[in-house]
Amino acid sequence: MPLSQALRCPDRNNRRRHEARWQTANPMVAAVHCLEATHSLSALSLSFLQPPLIGLIKLSRFHRSTNINFQCIRTFVDDVEIKFIRDRGLDHAVEKEKDLKPMVNLKNLIKSEPSKSLPLCSIVESKDKLGIPFRPIEFIRKYPSIFEEYFPGNIRIHPHVRLTPEILSLDAEEQFIYDSDTFKKGAADRLLKLLMLCRVNEIPLKLIDMLKWDLGLPDNYVATLLPEFPDYFQVKKIKNSNEGLLELVCWSDELSVSVMEKKAMKGELGYMKGMPLSFHMQFSRGFEMDKKLKKWIHEWQKLPYISPYEDASHFQPNSDESDKWAVSVLHEFLHILVSKKTERDNLLCFGEYLGIRSRFKRALVHHPGIFYVSSKIGTYTVALREGYKRGLSIENHPLMDMRKKYVHLMHTVKEVQKPKNVPSSGTGKQQAVKEAGDNEKQQGDSVKEQDVGMQFSVSDDEDESDDNDEEEENSNSPRDKRGNRRRGASTAKLGRRKPRRAAREKRSPRGHAVKT
Repeated sequence: MPLSQALRCPDRNNRRRHEARWQTANPMVAAVHCLEATHSLSALSLSFLQPPLIGLIKLSRFHRSTNINFQCIRTFVDDVEIKFIRDRGLDHAVEKEKDLKPMVNLKNLIKSEPSKSLPLCSIVESKDKLGIPFRPIEFIRKYPSIFEEYFPGNIRIHPHVRLTPEILSLDAEEQFIYDSDTFKKGAADRLLKLLMLCRVNEIPLKLIDMLKWDLGLPDNYVATLLPEFPDYFQVKKIKNSNEGLLELVCWSDELSVSVMEKKAMKGELGYMKGMPLSFHMQFSRGFEMDKKLKKWIHEWQKLPYISPYEDASHFQPNSDESDKWAVSVLHEFLHILVSKKTERDNLLCFGEYLGIRSRFKRALVHHPGIFYVSSKIGTYTVALREGYKRGLSIENHPLMDMRKKYVHLMHTVKEVQKPKNVPSSGTGKQQAVKEAGDNEKQQGDSVKEQDVGMQFSVSDDEDESDDNDEEEENSNSPRDKRGNRRRGASTAKLGRRKPRRAAREKRSPRGHAVKT
């Protein structure tokens, strides 16, 4: 009985018996089943296999409609070492936003207070929640163009922090962007695409809170954004827990098209499901690729493209097709983000929720031409190379433009002033008397400076008159053809200078004249 009939046999015992007979009569097929169990070609020696069987294994990736259904085996060369090469442009894109996120978090916290100010002790208590990397007082004084420190009630014990007029102006501009209908629709679409990437079509709100900075969501998105799109998603609570879930209400066929598929549809050849699509790759300058790795990437790009919105659970976890599907999910996930980058911990948490954390880690290591991992600002940041050009984001999102303005204001040099004392009602008279005394002191100092200036002006006038006499004598002395003064021509005039020169000379004890 052929193996195809044995696999379709309804009786499980008969199917196993026929399959064992087929493997006994065909030892080559038994070897293939052993390879399927190992999921790796590098673990076994292929010396006992005949060339036709090896070709059958390779062709099984592309022709899966044969009677014998071979699973695709991972062919990555494990002995190839991929060296990490830094990309200055992407490192700069990550490093220039240093302290931006904790600054915005602290700004939003201060703005939410009724007095638009916050005591320093409250900021210290919320240090970890805000993500401040070092002492809050040093962080506040590091950016004087953003935060202003002052002492209320003229009590120099409990300092308070408030926002400067410049940062309040930018905050009003940012709030105008959040309130626009265009921005709300784009944010809802990004959140819906993120939900459709999940198999269960629901995401914990705790995970969304980790990604809301990269998704471009406002801080209060649960109360402001979600209720306006009831056809997209709804919030439900987890049983026996205070945490909530964001659940998908309706699947969108229009939004379930990946970026790779949209680009292929715009091309001349068009796109059909299952066609091989190649990812755009760009390596760092100085990256050297091994011949084996180059050959593997060339064959890997020819594999059929599987949409990240499709279920790929039927693939073996270690197969090349499963690897390409994981890359497509990671590629689409980074494209959904506003900044086209996120921290590696956030990415791995999302991968763990999807159940493909290990595949995400493998994709970051084996595909440096698609993803870049930066170690700047004290953490690991994953950036999509396709979204940047020379360190600048290709997509001009209005929220990213606002963040550029924040960065510019943070690095604006401003004169550091001492903390201001805000006088209370009881100390108003004392403050007025003190200011009057300071004014009288300043007036007395100005009078003294005027007297001293008069003395110096008289001495300066005398020196200027002497210098003018010398210039007149030099101008009246006879000159030769070249303009040089003749020797012994004006002895009478030179004699006039003897009394003035004698005043500058001193007599030695022996009576000789010594010039000083």
